Amino acid sequence: MGSDDYRRDSGDSISTRLTYLLIGGGIGAILALLFAPKSGQELRGDIADATRKGIDRSREAAHQLGERAGEYYESTRERAAELYSTASEKVGDVARAARETASRQTGTVAAAIDAGRKAYQDEKRKTELSGRIEAAPQYEEKST
Repeated sequence: MGSDDYRRDSGDSISTRLTYLLIGGGIGAILALLFAPKSGQELRGDIADATRKGIDRSREAAHQLGERAGEYYESTRERAAELYSTASEKVGDVARAARETASRQTGTVAAAIDAGRKAYQDEKRKTELSGRIEAAPQYEEKST
């Protein structure tokens, strides 16, 4: 169990560790006061002072944690906004490319349909013309 094991254990948050530190410091201060040779009034005054100092330190630590949390929130919010912007730009590019490809394909299909329609009409005309020529009466020319 080296120091690497301690760093890998990220189960406890910083606030939990700070809370344990403050509680341990408070218990240590109270025990030190209890075992010090003082009168009851002095001891109560020292305990009150230590309690006030502990409360002040707790408030200060809470304030610092609040500021850090605010900083982390802002940086995370900015990063999320950047990622959203990048993602929406890329989605827009892909959508634009898809629309262009679809319009090209639509143009190709439309051109193929028009070419087929024209070929059909040309063949229909040829068939009609050849039918008229074959159906028309054939007159022989008289020689004079």
